[in-house]
Amino acid sequence: MDLFHAIILGIIEGITEFLPISSTGHMILASKLMGLDQNNFLKTFEIAIQLGSILAVIALFYRKLTCGIDIWIKLMIGFIPTGLLGLTLYKLIKDLFDPFTVAYMLIFGGGVFLWIEYFYKPQHKIETIEKIDYKKAFFIGLFQSLAMIPGTSRSGSTIIGGLLLGLSRKCAAEFSFLLAIPTMFAATGYDLYKNAEILNTQNLQILLIGAFVAFLTALMVIKVFMRFISHFGYGFFGIYRIAMGAIFLLWIL
Repeated sequence: MDLFHAIILGIIEGITEFLPISSTGHMILASKLMGLDQNNFLKTFEIAIQLGSILAVIALFYRKLTCGIDIWIKLMIGFIPTGLLGLTLYKLIKDLFDPFTVAYMLIFGGGVFLWIEYFYKPQHKIETIEKIDYKKAFFIGLFQSLAMIPGTSRSGSTIIGGLLLGLSRKCAAEFSFLLAIPTMFAATGYDLYKNAEILNTQNLQILLIGAFVAFLTALMVIKVFMRFISHFGYGFFGIYRIAMGAIFLLWIL
């Protein structure tokens, strides 16, 4: 893996992190297309690079994050399920980083989005994050924990959870973005700690460049995404997930 690969994967991460289409899944599939082996460093890169995208969330939602302690309590409550499961299932999760898992989960998640958008039609009663109670924050966190399976999509699973619990499309997306902050900081820190021996000077340079590219890309994508879902909803992403999963499944078989 070199700097060119880091830049390409950084762009993919920045574009896909907050779209409900699985950033990790797309990076795994892109890595396979570029002929990269899923070794320990690449697996760590695919997790740690997401920190760049999370810094973009902090930059864009700075005011909301500094308006009081209540939002942070909700984020920590939402983080609890993923944090506990991540610690206990760390090795199993890393073993799932393969294209087949990604393809199957892309298709499954796409079907769920289409079902919600066109058949279930949940009533969206909660328009702002301030109106999310602690119980709903915890249940959204349970949905987020499903995203430890590559291809599921962290943002996709939390948005689905939010929609099913009565959040509006915009509110579900915003809470998903913010919930990524404690989740990805913890996931990145723990993974870097577990793989500290492979972080030589060259690997750190590759990682930092990838994260910086992801940061710049995510800044632009988040704004466009929020405008898109306000007008069109999530049906498009369901179709995209199914099509992408099917294409890669046929390709890797």
